[in-house]
Amino acid sequence: MTLVGSLYRGALRPALFALDAERAHELTLDALSMAHRSPAARAPLRAAFGVADDGSLAVELFGRRFATPLGVAAGLDKRAVAYNALGAMGFCFVEVGTVTAHPQPGNPRPRLFRLPRDGAVINRMGFNNPGCDAVARSLAAAPPDGVIVGVNLGKSKVTALDEAPADYAASARALAPYADYAVINVSSPNTPGLRSLQSVEALAGIVRAVRPALADRAVPLLVKIAPDLADEDIDAVVDLALAEGLAGLVATNTTLRRDGLCTPAEEVRALGDGGLSGAPLRDRSRAVVARIAARAGGALPIVGVGGVSTADDAWAMIEAGASLVQVYTGFIYRGPTMARELAAGLRARLRADGAPSLAAVVGRRARG
Repeated sequence: MTLVGSLYRGALRPALFALDAERAHELTLDALSMAHRSPAARAPLRAAFGVADDGSLAVELFGRRFATPLGVAAGLDKRAVAYNALGAMGFCFVEVGTVTAHPQPGNPRPRLFRLPRDGAVINRMGFNNPGCDAVARSLAAAPPDGVIVGVNLGKSKVTALDEAPADYAASARALAPYADYAVINVSSPNTPGLRSLQSVEALAGIVRAVRPALADRAVPLLVKIAPDLADEDIDAVVDLALAEGLAGLVATNTTLRRDGLCTPAEEVRALGDGGLSGAPLRDRSRAVVARIAARAGGALPIVGVGGVSTADDAWAMIEAGASLVQVYTGFIYRGPTMARELAAGLRARLRADGAPSLAAVVGRRARG
């Protein structure tokens, strides 16, 4: 652990954790947004937290070169106001959003809760965001500074389920000029009925509506799935992704399950509904990634997310089949040194393993 990491975990994190979780998130985003807009302010971030590109962890995917496989999952930078700052802090890519066609406030507060004993978070944010047009303006105002930017697309709450394809397409059309890749999110548990869109028939309709909206720039299209899908449903989504020529899958979103937590059950119940993320999701997310890799026979790139906090977690996710790895909850607990620490750990694992490249490690567990 670095000195800065020790300072964060020993001093700054307790101060932030003394605040309401969403208020702490907002303060953090406010600070990052200042660096996001200013190259001069990003320079010290890059010096303190950035990750050198020595080529050892490079990944070629979606027509882009990722200097490392480490990125930030959707949900942290919902409004596209911090991706340049996060890039300066060592993350190679940032997925902004979730973005909907219509602005929406999300669910009533409080709606974000920490479970420190579990290294976890529960959220029922409800896709709070300013809408696709406002996010497009934010992306246009601050061109990416060495960071790859994905956009995560969700369904507006006011839109009926049978009108979802047009709703997703409207967001895709507005954001396509600024996206290095796009993700259809049909797996959040916090929008009523949304997960029903993971059925093959419904999902195919959305994919076929969104793809033309991305066609002018040939933006790669992925789908994000839930960890709570039954194995046969995962297989069906993989088969659809292959049939439709999707660029990949993101696995996984948050879970509705609450089993195996260290936090007392009565405390968890008192927090109410929402998706659980963080360390308790680690094993299930990794298992879903491995199943996708095995079903697709390595033909479908996977972005692994869920329970990644350490370099060992990231390595195991890559072995399971993920070409890229995203973090969110782990970042909340580990702080600004996370990308540098994980990159150093992955390089050490690669040297010890003797593999010629990170690509040679991807999916080894699925291949047996």
